[in-house]
Amino acid sequence: MKTAVESDAAPKAIGPYSQAIEANGFVFVSGQIPIEPETGQMSAVDVVAQTKRVMDNLGAILSAQGLGFEDVVKTTIYLTDLSDFARVNEAYAAYFQSDPPARATVQVAALPKGAKIEIEAIAALR
Repeated sequence: MKTAVESDAAPKAIGPYSQAIEANGFVFVSGQIPIEPETGQMSAVDVVAQTKRVMDNLGAILSAQGLGFEDVVKTTIYLTDLSDFARVNEAYAAYFQSDPPARATVQVAALPKGAKIEIEAIAALR
């Protein structure tokens, strides 16, 4: 059984997908790009600011299920330029106080709306 998860504090899906799905003790959060929830637009240009917006969006969706970043067990980061890796790492690390999740980072040719970064996450329910 699966249940869709939605938060008004995160951007609405821009396609035929859910913000997240709860199933079998996990919450699978769809990839988030740096969209401002209030406007539906990308306001950040710098990859560090984009990373923070993405992480805030992920946090809002996790919060809708009573979860936080401490519950995240796996993330995947998609970057349009791997030379941004160190700067993204620094911004990303601030969201995990201890025991950061397993992670993969890959470079892609392009992301929706011209974003420089997209992050998806899997969290374990408490």
